[in-house]
Amino acid sequence: MTPLMPWDERHAADIIHRHLHLEGPTLPILHALQEAFGFIPDPVVPMIADALNLSRAEIHGVVTFYHDFRQQPAGRHVIKLCRAEACQSVGGEKVATSLLERLGIAWGETTKDGNVTVEAVYCLGLCACAPAALVDGEPVGRLDGAKLAAAVEEVRWS
Repeated sequence: MTPLMPWDERHAADIIHRHLHLEGPTLPILHALQEAFGFIPDPVVPMIADALNLSRAEIHGVVTFYHDFRQQPAGRHVIKLCRAEACQSVGGEKVATSLLERLGIAWGETTKDGNVTVEAVYCLGLCACAPAALVDGEPVGRLDGAKLAAAVEEVRWS
């Protein structure tokens, strides 16, 4: 995994500037900023709004609408658990609750050691393998509490 850079206003301004020529540049700018910093830092919202002649509320709305954008840094490993109907119908809630309790966190939080963030997503397209998750971007299906715990422990200490 490529190390992320710490927040730097000049680098953020450069990223914004490099994407201004695109049609509909808001999403490409946000994706590039998140790729660089690992999240969308609060100070960049007014920078984007000014550059695109939009309100801060409009940029904030985009950041909070799309689940792939983070407003806080994620842990070293990200677990995305499906909460859609197919996964829920075959025990997804029980699997999720078990993991969250085991890690001592709630949805969207990161463990105290900074190693694992657990996020809810609504359909990974793995309905035939429900319940399902992405563990650091890798699909894991037919989950039960033990299988998910093993997958998390495998990445957690790597």
